Amino acid sequence: MKDKKNSLTPGVLWGFIGAGQMGAAMMRGLVAAGLITPENIRFFDPDPERQKELVTEGFKATAGLAEIMEAEVAVLAVKPQVAGTVLPTLQELAQGRHLLISVVAGLSLAALEKALPYPRVIRAMPNTPLLVQAGMTALAPGSRASAEDVQLALTMFNALGRAMIVAEAHFDAVTALSGSGPAYVAVFLEALADGGVRMGLPRTLAQELALQTLLGTARLCQEKNLHPAILKDQVASPGGTTIAGLHALEQGGFRGLVMNAVEAATWRAQDLAAASNDR
Repeated sequence: MKDKKNSLTPGVLWGFIGAGQMGAAMMRGLVAAGLITPENIRFFDPDPERQKELVTEGFKATAGLAEIMEAEVAVLAVKPQVAGTVLPTLQELAQGRHLLISVVAGLSLAALEKALPYPRVIRAMPNTPLLVQAGMTALAPGSRASAEDVQLALTMFNALGRAMIVAEAHFDAVTALSGSGPAYVAVFLEALADGGVRMGLPRTLAQELALQTLLGTARLCQEKNLHPAILKDQVASPGGTTIAGLHALEQGGFRGLVMNAVEAATWRAQDLAAASNDR
């Protein structure tokens, strides 16, 4: 018989420590995916407006962490600067029966397991498209996490987009690429639409064309398992419009700039992680 706490059955209690934008999206996503019902999710968040909003959706607000930790699975979804004040209280409450999934940016498994010596811990790095169940999440299990715990986390985050196991050593680069990536893509999307406006298209039409083109290209690469270079070559015919546009991008150093952005964000992620784990 499968262990109750390692399945997403309606009877399992889930606790969310922090129900901000990311935490609330995870709660709603689990319900929307049919993996759990709202009455089996309890949360703690100091914002009274957020509490009221989520309670109207059927989730149970709690007065503090003690009630949260009655759950089998706890999700730590607070801001990095708040984590230092939450962990000492969790240390008193978290037991070996608990699975703790942390989405706190920059907080390492070593720091988590040092602060919380008993629960099983999994570190997760989701990105903001999780808000529409299209996120990309990297997962790194702690030393005490079981195979069932990892499967539970994969099931959870795959319901909110896609998830994969990634060595924690890569998390700073993951943060720089998929964590910060939506901002880079948003800038490209805006620039693509601006190009259409410059050439005479109405703003709303240019934005719709750019948005659907970006969405469709990503889906095509994903669903057909196409390398981006292959798709680029398929679109760029000899002497055509696409190769002329690509030439302009290369002249501006487009690819190098994007690579530099990921590099710069990685170094910054390392700095922030070091500061967070030194506290």
